[in-house]
Amino acid sequence: MNIVVCIKQVPATTKVKIDPETNTLMREGTESIINPFDTYALEEAIRIKEKLGGKVTAVTMGPPQAEEALREAIAMGVDDVILLSDRKFAGADTLATSYTLSKGIKKIGQFDLIICGKQTADGDTAQVGPELAQKLGASIVTYVSQIKNIEDGCIQFQRMIEDGYEVIEAEMPLVITVVKEISEPRVPSLRGMMRAKKAEIMTWSAKDIGADDEKIGMSGSPTQVVRIFAPEVSKKGEIIEGEPIEIAEKLISKLRESKII
Repeated sequence: MNIVVCIKQVPATTKVKIDPETNTLMREGTESIINPFDTYALEEAIRIKEKLGGKVTAVTMGPPQAEEALREAIAMGVDDVILLSDRKFAGADTLATSYTLSKGIKKIGQFDLIICGKQTADGDTAQVGPELAQKLGASIVTYVSQIKNIEDGCIQFQRMIEDGYEVIEAEMPLVITVVKEISEPRVPSLRGMMRAKKAEIMTWSAKDIGADDEKIGMSGSPTQVVRIFAPEVSKKGEIIEGEPIEIAEKLISKLRESKII
């Protein structure tokens, strides 16, 4: 069974700097980690491999420093890793990102299952998984909280919905996005960390994956960030005094004035 896991390296803190010229994150000097939801995707892929056999490949798009995330994936138990890295990829929105990932996955070859975290900590859009499925012509199942059974080319899932969960079945090849309820990411073993340290990271450029320059990076991004800013937070309190009934009447009056009720 060939499983591909898409991961992303994100800042480990909310205190990030923004490039005023491009309105993109300035990652230099900022500690980075694997996107938390992607660690659950990695864990589930490795569990499937341990149970059914096969191969797990982790793919990420990012600058050279994203190697660190791929080495961590190797330490967890991933077999192969691919880094999609090229200055032309910079400034990509979710559409350009999903296109680039799809080109990289097509170069890898046949897949049975692609697993993504449901969203990233820096973008929070939850769009890349579904867009990737569309680019690859594969079915998509989102918010997967449990893989119940894999048999005869079909997978049975439990997925979260607003008021509970539903159980569905889908045929492979397939793209899924997972939530944290699916598993508990393992701690890398010493043997895994040693293997990760020595591993050679395969890096592919836009040319290597045959990407169209008009569909990657800022050129391929129909959405553009015009401005990024932290909203001003202002707090104002008022103490209402008097007898209980009087206080209640004043409070209701003020709520109505504010159109809260």
